[in-house]
Amino acid sequence: MRRPGPLLTAALLTLTALAALVSPGAHSPARARTAGPPGFSPAAAGPGRQLITAEAPSPRSTTGTVTWWERRGGRGAWTRVGSAPARFGAGGLVRGDQRKQGTSTTPAGVYGLPFAFGIEAAPAGTGYPYRRVTRASWWCQDNASRSYNRWVEPLPADCRAAEAEHLITYRAQYAHALVIGFNYERPVRGRGAGIFLHADGAGATAGCVSVPEEAMERILRWVRADARPRIAIGWTGA
Repeated sequence: MRRPGPLLTAALLTLTALAALVSPGAHSPARARTAGPPGFSPAAAGPGRQLITAEAPSPRSTTGTVTWWERRGGRGAWTRVGSAPARFGAGGLVRGDQRKQGTSTTPAGVYGLPFAFGIEAAPAGTGYPYRRVTRASWWCQDNASRSYNRWVEPLPADCRAAEAEHLITYRAQYAHALVIGFNYERPVRGRGAGIFLHADGAGATAGCVSVPEEAMERILRWVRADARPRIAIGWTGA
C-alpha cells in the first residue's frame, strides 16, 4: 500500500485560511495534519469515507492530478484507490470565495458531490444517484433566474439560453460527470454556476475539473452515496 506524501500542504493552508469564507456548500478542512490524502487530515472530508483530491502545481496551472481516496474502518488512515491526470480552468485556480463568474477559474475548496449525470448511461456498477441527460436538459447560469446554478428541464422562461448550458451539446465532456457542490446550496449570484468533475474535452476547462473518460467511469463505479464523498481542490505552490 502506498502511503500518501505531503503534496497538498500548501493547498491545506489555502483552504484553512478561507475556512469561514468559502462558498455555501463547502466544508472547511481541519487545521491538524495527519497521515492521509496529501496535506489533509481525515476531517477534511467531514464525516465521509471517500475523498477526491484535485491538485495543481500553482494557482496559474491548467493541469494537475486527481486522486481518489477511501477510509476504511471508522476514522482510520486513507487508502489511495486511483489517480489520473487532470485539467483545470483556462484561468487557473482561485479561492472559492473570491471567484467571479465568467473568469474560467476553478474554485479551490472542499465541496460535496450532489449527484452524477451523463449523456451516456451510467457505467455498469454505478451506485451513485445518476441523472441521464436529454435534449431538454440545461444548466441555468443566468444570474437573474430563480433557477440559477440548477439543472432545469425544460429551460424556464426566466433563464436565457445564452446564459445556460445545453448539456447534450457537450458530448465528450458530459458523457459522464459529477456535480461539484460549489455555490450550490445557497447560490451567490455572480460567483459562478455549473462546476463539474467531468470527462476531458479538447483542452483546459471553463472552470470545471476534468479527467480522461476512462478515469471518470472508474470514479463513478467507485463513489457511493453512503460514504458521503467530497472533493478537495487546491494547489501546491505559489
